[in-house]
Amino acid sequence: MSDLTAFEKLKLERLFRMESGYVLNFSDRTFFGFVLETTGRDIDDLKYGGLSKAKRLRNFWLIEPNHVVAKLTQAMVEYDPSHGFTDDDGGMLREECRRIVIRLAQGTPVPELDALTPGVDEPDFEVIAKQVRDAVEKNEPEAGLDRLHTFVVKFVRACCEERGISCPQDKPLHSIFGEYVKRLRQRGQIESEMTERILKSSISVLEAFNDVRNNQSLAHDNRTLSYDESLLIFNHVASLIRFIRSIEAKAKVVEKKFPRDAIDDIPF
Repeated sequence: MSDLTAFEKLKLERLFRMESGYVLNFSDRTFFGFVLETTGRDIDDLKYGGLSKAKRLRNFWLIEPNHVVAKLTQAMVEYDPSHGFTDDDGGMLREECRRIVIRLAQGTPVPELDALTPGVDEPDFEVIAKQVRDAVEKNEPEAGLDRLHTFVVKFVRACCEERGISCPQDKPLHSIFGEYVKRLRQRGQIESEMTERILKSSISVLEAFNDVRNNQSLAHDNRTLSYDESLLIFNHVASLIRFIRSIEAKAKVVEKKFPRDAIDDIPF
């Protein structure tokens, strides 16, 4: 459950015009769609109870963890004014509610969670990515370790294939990632020795991840790793993926400006 204080709830209720049971200018249908798109939650689920939208939102605050409440609250605070939302307090109330979002978000188990999204348009990849995010949003990282491992394998393979690196199915994750780091170094895309060391150390970390996946996750009939260690793994992997995404995004910008068959003489 979230730890919204009574004072914070009053501010949110005032901003969202909840005094009469309504929430902004949402209808039941548009409110359902907004919450589903933002959080993946069904606000009409019986567990949220209540006939009014305001009552369901209050129960959402009670039931869901901080990071999920933060995600929905942020979307609602930034709700498009053209849809009928106005702020009679000259923006001050909205700014106070933004600070509430920041406080809630600081309790997010995996700050880099948004990095764990599919890297290619592949249905199976989207399913796995959703399962990984669901494990974090339910605050059960230990239940998602095997899915996280599969996600990383798919993600790293996709990055390697983009760069023409051979990825046979029997090649383990850490070996594939080692080839990827080698290619980054060859192309001059690693700017500091420290970054190179961090990436090289991640090779051995991913090798250890293979063992966790096989012997300490729900991939098999195992006793799962503890919550704290599972969370550490999630955070390390998410941070690594975020960095790789930034590298790949920069490479695509350069490739667009300098087509692949014309970039032999530049460091990408």
